[in-house]
Amino acid sequence: MKAIVIREPGGPEVLELREVPDPEVHDGEVLIKVAAAGVNRADTSQRKGQYPPPPGAPVYPGLECSGVIEAVGSGVENWKVGDEVCALLSGGGYAEKVAVSAGQLLPIPKGISLQDAASFPEVACTVWSTIFMTSHLSSGESVLIHGGTSGIGTFAIQIAKYIGAKVFTTAGSEEHLLECAKLGADVMINYKKEDFVVCVKNETNGKGFQGGNSGEFNLGPLLMKRLTVSGAGLRSRTTKNKAQIVAEVLANVWPAIEQGKVKPIIYKALPLEDAAEAHRLIEGDHMGKILLIP
Repeated sequence: MKAIVIREPGGPEVLELREVPDPEVHDGEVLIKVAAAGVNRADTSQRKGQYPPPPGAPVYPGLECSGVIEAVGSGVENWKVGDEVCALLSGGGYAEKVAVSAGQLLPIPKGISLQDAASFPEVACTVWSTIFMTSHLSSGESVLIHGGTSGIGTFAIQIAKYIGAKVFTTAGSEEHLLECAKLGADVMINYKKEDFVVCVKNETNGKGFQGGNSGEFNLGPLLMKRLTVSGAGLRSRTTKNKAQIVAEVLANVWPAIEQGKVKPIIYKALPLEDAAEAHRLIEGDHMGKILLIP
């Protein structure tokens, strides 16, 4: 098969399309003929040598895909050859074929094309596991979504609004803020012109704060209000844990998609051989998801 190989750590130019061996299908896995693969910021970190795949995972980038099941390993009961699926991956999506645990498969949502479905697994599982399973966001509460125009951001705005939360979001242009508003954001903050910390505090009567990659905060409120600080990360989780997240996404997110309340926001779909260009786009100014088509 053909796959995108990272020649060496570096810029987008190190991504090369090569002939590589077909994946092996182990017990409990299926082989997918890839229709489309989602491009994520984590892929750019892997390209730079900062986010290596976990042991046993495919070395090729790509954390989500859609496609058609081509083979089924021993012990797989709920899926068969010919089923159209999308999948949360530990790697290997930038390829013509990928093997994945059956527990990380999702059916194609009704009303969504096979290609566009590739935009959902990684963002849906990241957002649901972090904001809902860990932080327990519920109706009537508020959530601040930084970078509302990213693949994660456009999805998070929609699903948070769907469950009844008040959505704050940031973006770097008035045009992007208008698009975030169309997705359901309630408070839009241009981080290039406004102090978003002040904006959030004003809107929450002084209760909101955020400070980038590092910062200081008072531990008093953390203790008094029994607050928690958590981080997101899917790739290194166990197969069992990923299957639990996928099951929750199927039960809670897929109905919102099928009702048209959460829609795929696709910025551009490019041929697999243009993976370098896809990485340039995702590291630049864009809105929504970028897909690669084998």
